[in-house]
Amino acid sequence: MTLILTARDLTPVLTPQDCLSSVEQAFRSYGEGHSAAPKSLGLHAAAGTFHVKAAISDIFAAKINANFPENPRRHALPTIQGVIVVMDPDRGTPLAILDSALVTTLRTAAATAVAAKYLARDDASTVTVAGCGTQGRASLEALLLVRPIREAYAYDLDGTAAERFAIEMRESLGIDVRAVTALDDAVRESAIVVTCTTAHAAILDARHLHPGLFIAAVGADNPQKQELTPALLRESRVVVDILEQAATMGDLHHALEAGVLTRDDVHGELADVICGRVPSRRHDDEIFVFDSTGTALQDVAVSSFAYARALECGAGVEVAFA
Repeated sequence: MTLILTARDLTPVLTPQDCLSSVEQAFRSYGEGHSAAPKSLGLHAAAGTFHVKAAISDIFAAKINANFPENPRRHALPTIQGVIVVMDPDRGTPLAILDSALVTTLRTAAATAVAAKYLARDDASTVTVAGCGTQGRASLEALLLVRPIREAYAYDLDGTAAERFAIEMRESLGIDVRAVTALDDAVRESAIVVTCTTAHAAILDARHLHPGLFIAAVGADNPQKQELTPALLRESRVVVDILEQAATMGDLHHALEAGVLTRDDVHGELADVICGRVPSRRHDDEIFVFDSTGTALQDVAVSSFAYARALECGAGVEVAFA
C-alpha cells in the first residue's frame, strides 16, 4: 500500500523544530559519509522551471517541483507545486506520495536556521528578510529556534506584501517586525539577512557588507536567478549546501563565471562545518554567506520524518497501485 499525504495531512505532523533537527542530522550524516551525494536535474518550460531532486538514506525520495513565478497573478495558483515520491530502498516499493510544497518550505527554512546556528553571531538579534512570501515567513520562524531574534525588517518590491508580512509575523511570533522600503538601511542594522526572492539580478552588493554579518541566500535555485553580486561573495566566507550544485545554479556560479572566485575559495559545504572539517564562526567580525540552492538531502530527511509520523498518527489515505 502507498500512503497519499496532502498538504492538509502534513501540516499537523511537521513542525519547524522537527524539520531543523532532521535537516541538521541529514547534513551530518552526509558529511560523515553515511549517505550518498544527492542528484538534481532542472528543466525549463516557457513559464517556469521543473526541478527533480533525489537522494537516498533510510528511504529513497525523489521530488518533482514546478516553480512558476507568474502562477499567483495569472492563474491564482501557488508559485511552487509538486510531489515527493518515497520508496523502500531495499525492495523498491512505493511507500508514499507527499505534497511537496510544505516540505520544500520547511526544509529550506530549516537549512537556513542550521547554517545560522553555526555561522551567525551568537548574539544575533536583528534580521532582515528580503522577499516576504511563504518562504520568508518560514525562514524567520525557523531562525527564532537558533538565535535570540527580537527585531526583524521586512523588505519586498511589493510594499503591500511587506506590510502584510510585518503585521502577521508580529502577531504570530511576538517580536518587533517592521516593513521597510530601503533595503540598505535594514541590512546595515541587521546581524542576519535572508534573501528569498525570485530576483534575476543581484539585490545585495559588497557595499552592504559589515563586520559580523551572516547572509542566507535562498532564492537562486536555477542558473538564471541571482541575489548576490560576485563582489559580495569575494569579500565573504562562502559556505554552500552542495558545492557541485551551487557551482552550477547558485549565487556561487555567478561568482565563478565572473572569475572572482574558484571552487577552492569556497570555505566549505554545510556538512563540512557541522562535522568540524572546516571552522564555523571563530570571531564576531567574520562575514559569512550561506548559498542555499536546496538539496534532496533535506527533502529525504523531512519526508522520512513526515512519513513515519503520519503512520503513527494515521494520517493520509492508502492506495494500492499494484
